[in-house]
Amino acid sequence: MDEMLLLTRILLVGFICALLVSSGLTCGPGRGIGKRRHPKKLTPLAYKQFIPNVAEKTLGASGRYEGKITRNSERFKELTPNYNPDIIFKDEENTGADRLMTQRCKDKLNALAISVMNQWPGVKLRVTEGWDEDGHHSEESLHYEGRAVDITTSDRDRSKYGMLARLAVEAGFDWVYYESKAHIHCSVKAENSVAAKSGGCFPGSATVHLEQGGTKLVKDLSPGDRVLVADAEGRLLYSDFLTFLDREDGSHKLFYVIETRQPRARLLLTAAHLLFVAPQHNQSQAGTPSSRALFASRVRPGQRVYVLGEGGRQLLPAAVHSVSLREEASGAYAPLTAQGTILINRVLASCYAVIEEHSWAHWAFAPFRLLQGLLAALCPSGAVVPGGAPATHGIHWYSRLLYRIGSWVLDSDSLHPLGMVVPSS
Repeated sequence: MDEMLLLTRILLVGFICALLVSSGLTCGPGRGIGKRRHPKKLTPLAYKQFIPNVAEKTLGASGRYEGKITRNSERFKELTPNYNPDIIFKDEENTGADRLMTQRCKDKLNALAISVMNQWPGVKLRVTEGWDEDGHHSEESLHYEGRAVDITTSDRDRSKYGMLARLAVEAGFDWVYYESKAHIHCSVKAENSVAAKSGGCFPGSATVHLEQGGTKLVKDLSPGDRVLVADAEGRLLYSDFLTFLDREDGSHKLFYVIETRQPRARLLLTAAHLLFVAPQHNQSQAGTPSSRALFASRVRPGQRVYVLGEGGRQLLPAAVHSVSLREEASGAYAPLTAQGTILINRVLASCYAVIEEHSWAHWAFAPFRLLQGLLAALCPSGAVVPGGAPATHGIHWYSRLLYRIGSWVLDSDSLHPLGMVVPSS
């Protein structure tokens, strides 16, 4: 079975690479065979501009403040010193505090140091403020947790600071602010915060409708289950459950709570997951050209989602009454069906997350669905299809592969900032 799993992965990777080379992802001019990838044009940040364009301590940026770290606190072990010789630390307190930071902050800072030297030969990155143990910053500053740094260039040439901020964005800092004429402020998510690990999932308490009747908790789905979905025209049908794209049993997550009144429904899903939203001007059914899939974090009261009507025979557009946030510890699960859609708690949702293009995501999973079908036909009845078993904890390897390809091909703005947790490099 291990050999079959290895063969499956090799075939899938080869198929994807061939498709990418031949079609350039079918979403634009493409690079074509043998064309050189042109360097991305970088635009300096304007004074007082911050990226992303949300408040620093919100989910879309570095996340909430988790408490001050002191040398005597248990969390002090979360900080690690940075002795990178390519970075100049001001350390005006002469205590080494500016060198202390979280591992995530250290990784991003080291990446930025390389970018600075490449951008301006002979110039190094300079850190003026890192971890603050003396209370010099505003209340609940991320400097108190070692999650923020203030930076300049070693030559202190202020004409470079706009570009320095842009380089910090490209290096992967979760929030970058051209805060002062004298420095750039950068911060990162907490190592284990819900903000850093929200993913694209539903809670384990969510339910799906089964073809044989009744409902089932999403966490209990297994190969062979057929669940209620909708096709591109909004017609209800049953589709095979294939696997979990993400499965985290018992994990603690922050979910968006989408509630409607007519028909009444309540759906919990993470920020980066896609939810189908109906057009505002008519009563067209789900799947019409004017309907679209939005990140859950972008759904607002007054917009309409598709809810299973009484009797369970059709989808009805239902106005969103409220959108709120709720933390749950029931786990997080991202089921994949052959159709690419699923009704969760009677609300129509996409099986996909991270990129706000349901059709692109469904196309990208075509090789996986094809091999699932072929292997299901070849394997004896009742055998587990390699790569499709839902027992694996964490993000599915195929999802990770697509995310890495997407990160290379697409602009960072095309991917939700909370879409997927990948190991720091």
